[in-house]
Amino acid sequence: MSIYNTQTLKIYNSLSGEKETFVPINEGSIGMYVCGPTVYSNVHLGNLRTFMSFDVIFRYFTHLGYKVRYVRNITDVGHIVDDVDEGEDKIAKKARLEQLEPMEVVQRYTVDFHEILKAFNFLPPSIEPTATGHIIEQIEIIKKIIDSGIGYEANGSVYFDVVKFNKTNNYGKLSGRNIEDMLANTRDLDGQSDKRNPQDFALWKKAEPQHIMRWPSPWSDGFPGWHLECTAMSTKYLGNHFDIHGGGMDLKFPHHECEIAQNEACTGQTPVNYWMHANMLTLNGKKMAKSTGNNILPREILTGENTILSKAFPASVARFFMLQAHYRSILDFSDEAIVAAEKGYKRLMEAIDSLKQIKTSSNSSLDIADWKQLCYDAMNDDFNTPILIAQLFEGVRFINLLKENKESISAADLETLATTIHSFVFDVLGLENQKATDNSNDKLEGTINMLIGMRNKARADKDFAMSDHIRDQLLALGIQLKDSKEGTSFSI
Repeated sequence: MSIYNTQTLKIYNSLSGEKETFVPINEGSIGMYVCGPTVYSNVHLGNLRTFMSFDVIFRYFTHLGYKVRYVRNITDVGHIVDDVDEGEDKIAKKARLEQLEPMEVVQRYTVDFHEILKAFNFLPPSIEPTATGHIIEQIEIIKKIIDSGIGYEANGSVYFDVVKFNKTNNYGKLSGRNIEDMLANTRDLDGQSDKRNPQDFALWKKAEPQHIMRWPSPWSDGFPGWHLECTAMSTKYLGNHFDIHGGGMDLKFPHHECEIAQNEACTGQTPVNYWMHANMLTLNGKKMAKSTGNNILPREILTGENTILSKAFPASVARFFMLQAHYRSILDFSDEAIVAAEKGYKRLMEAIDSLKQIKTSSNSSLDIADWKQLCYDAMNDDFNTPILIAQLFEGVRFINLLKENKESISAADLETLATTIHSFVFDVLGLENQKATDNSNDKLEGTINMLIGMRNKARADKDFAMSDHIRDQLLALGIQLKDSKEGTSFSI
C-alpha cells in the first residue's frame, strides 16, 4: 500500500483562499506545472526559494508514492520588460546590449540555472519545455481563442478581449480583482494602442523591423505573448485539466490570471484544481535590488564572494535556512539568520551520524510511532517544513537521550526512527550531509597530494617513466597537475 493511502494532505488553494483536502484527478497520479525562469540573467535568490518550495513539494508527493509528472518551463521568448505588452523582450534586450544572438543569452543563463539548482540538490522536473519549442502550439491556441470570439486581430497583433470574456466568466477570480475597478483605475487608451480595452493582453505581437526574435504566423511575423506559453505547455503535457499549478506570488496577477482566462476561452473549462504560490524573500529586511546593492546571488552564498555575508556557506545550510520558513511566508535572509541556521543544521547532521552508536533494548520508553506521524502531519498541513523541522529536532532530542541512556528503544523502533529521519531530511527536504561530503573531499585531496609526493620522489630519482605514469593516470581521471617554481598543484 502506498503511503498516500494512509495520509490526508491539505493544500492552501490560492483560488479559494482556503486549505483544501488534496484529491488528485487520477488516483495515484499527479500533474504539476510550475512557471520556470526567464533566462536573461543569473537566477536570483528569490527565484531559487520559489523553485526550492516546489522541489520539496515534488519530493513529498514522490515520497508518498504518487506518480508525479512535474513540468517546469524555460521562458526563452515573449517576456516583455516590466511585464506589459508594449516594449522590448527581456532576452532580446539583453542580446542587444551584449551584442549576442538571443539564443546565446538563453544558453548561457539556462546553463547557469541548471548548475545552481544542481548545487542546491534539486531534483530535475519530469519535463522542462521551452517557449520557443512550442510556437506552433501557441499559434493553434490563438486560433481557438479567436474562433471563440474572445481574441481579435489588430494590425498584425492579436489580443484577448478581457471585457467580453468577463461577461460570461470571472476575470480576476484568482487575484481577487474586480474588472470594473481595474478599468476605472486604468488610464484611457491614447488612440495609438491597438487594444479595445486597457486590460486586454497580447496573445501575439507583430514584430517591429528591429525585433530580432520573430516567427511567421497567420497574422504577422512576430512572437507570442508571455502568458500564452504556459497555457500551451501545461495543457500539452498535462491535459486541459490538471492537478496543481505553482509559481511565485508575483505571478498571480496578471500572468496566472491570464492563463486561466486563456484556458477557459479555449477549452470551456477551468484548467487547474489547486493554484499554489510561494512568497517573496527579502534581504536584511529590505527588498532585494541590484540598483541599491542589497542583493546576493545563490552562487555568491557558496563562494563567499559578496559583501552581505561573513563567510561562504554550503548549499545545504542555505537550503536548511530557507526551509525553516513556510513557503507562503515572507522570509528575510541575513548573515545572522544563516549563521544560526548553520548551527541547527550541524546539530541535525551530528545526531544522524550518531544513530549507529545507539544500543537497543527489549522495549521502548519513547513513542516513536506517534512522533513519526507528527512528521507526516506537518507536511500534510500544506507542506509545513518549519513544523517538520521542529519535529525532526524532537527526534534529535530522542537520539541524545538514548545516547545518554536516559531512554530506551527497541531494535524495531530504532529502525523506524532512523528510517523516518533519513527519509524526511534527505529525501523530502533534500538536504545533504555536508560533513560527509567535506570528509570525502579531504580524503580525495589527501590521496592526490600523496601521489604528487610519490611523483616528486620519482622525478628526484630520475624515474621519469613513473613520474609521467602518475601524471597521465591522474589526468585520465580528470585531475590535472601543474608544475611551477612553487611546487606542484592540481585542478579537477
